[in-house]
Amino acid sequence: MRIAAIDQGTTSTRALVVDASDGTAVIAHAVRHAQSHPAPGWVEHDAEELLANVRACVAAAGPVDALALANQGESCLAWDALTGEALSPVIVWQDNRTADAIAGLADHAALVETRAGLPLDAYFSASKLGWLLRHLPRVQAARNAGRLRLGTTDAFFLDRLAGLFATDAATASRTSLMGLATGRWDPELCALFGVPLDCLPEIRPTVGGFGRIEGVPVVASVVDQQAALYGHGCRAPGDAKITFGTGAFALAVTGGEIVRAAGEGLLPTVAWAIGKATTYAVDGGVYDAGSAVEWAMRIGIVDDVSQLDGFAEPPAIDRGLVFVPALSGLACPHWDRSAAALFLGMSAATTRADLRQALLEGIALRTAEVVATIGARVPLAPAISIDGGLSRSGYFAQFLADSLGREVVVGAFDERTAFGAAALAASAFGIDLAVPAEARRHALRGSETREARRARFAEAVARTRGWRAV
Repeated sequence: MRIAAIDQGTTSTRALVVDASDGTAVIAHAVRHAQSHPAPGWVEHDAEELLANVRACVAAAGPVDALALANQGESCLAWDALTGEALSPVIVWQDNRTADAIAGLADHAALVETRAGLPLDAYFSASKLGWLLRHLPRVQAARNAGRLRLGTTDAFFLDRLAGLFATDAATASRTSLMGLATGRWDPELCALFGVPLDCLPEIRPTVGGFGRIEGVPVVASVVDQQAALYGHGCRAPGDAKITFGTGAFALAVTGGEIVRAAGEGLLPTVAWAIGKATTYAVDGGVYDAGSAVEWAMRIGIVDDVSQLDGFAEPPAIDRGLVFVPALSGLACPHWDRSAAALFLGMSAATTRADLRQALLEGIALRTAEVVATIGARVPLAPAISIDGGLSRSGYFAQFLADSLGREVVVGAFDERTAFGAAALAASAFGIDLAVPAEARRHALRGSETREARRARFAEAVARTRGWRAV
């Protein structure tokens, strides 16, 4: 049996073809897409470009028996129910345009946390969808004509390609519009954010029927981070992974328990829903990981990714140089969009290599903040699995292990998001795909410096807070 998993992510779209008979997995096609920033804090994608890329990936996969789709999560848009035409750009999860609107809802934070399990933040889809209705005349006109559809990118792709207006429970749990315990759109939350419930897609289990694309059944649809969690083989409570893509996202399985810890900055979420069973997870994110590296490349700090390894000097933070990767603000556990990125501790002797080293360490230390927050509420397994571009840097993986105070496992196979989506699809046929082998393990070391580094980094983070509000 051949399964094609389409991973439509923040920077690219990829097709992974998995042969369930022997476990081989090959990328059949990958294509990047444009990202625009029409105003400070705004991040957009062209919906039609994304759709074309998904189509190209499906075609490149060749003859397959089933399809799976992994999506960006909170990124969302509006489109016409009759023509399928996108009526807005895709507002990307990183986008911060609704920060003021969110601030105006502060009195309702407890309601949102109780119902959706999420804090009030521009990160989630609800305020973005409300913004589209308030600000775009074409969206308003479609609503008045009874032709408006609103949703995350998966619902748009499925509607256009499979003729099914639906999303899955894991994706819906990232919108701030779904009751986390009920698995249904919450009328009170929809009213609060100004999102018409009748314009939202049907919520379905993660594994099941999502229509057909070119005659091939789509049997799984899921958020990219939850797909990666499944792709790492995380099944039992306490199993955890970190994916280093555009952002860094740590998820830990909590089983049938919803861990409500918004006060600590954590996000309870649906991991996946299979049949009548819902598995939950707790999530903590860093807005800028790979995006911080891309920024460093744009401005000339990094010339090539080969420069992100093999440093000759001791850790930059031990030499007084710190970087806080708050280019889009701070997510878990701070949830502060007013924070700004900074280098602290530079001198006339600071080199580009020093800045590169501090860049990696800052991403690792921000991630360590997130994992420590999760670990305070969920007993974590001794080792944590990582994937994504930064995991290829031996320096980064080792510094992360030292900062976490736990073993870090790097997989030999990096496409965990697409593989997880394929594995979920395989489960629809009673097939359990074997998790790809690991490449290396990084044991923790240097425990005597861990707390000092964390304290120094925490001081630097405190200095970033509120900067954009000045």
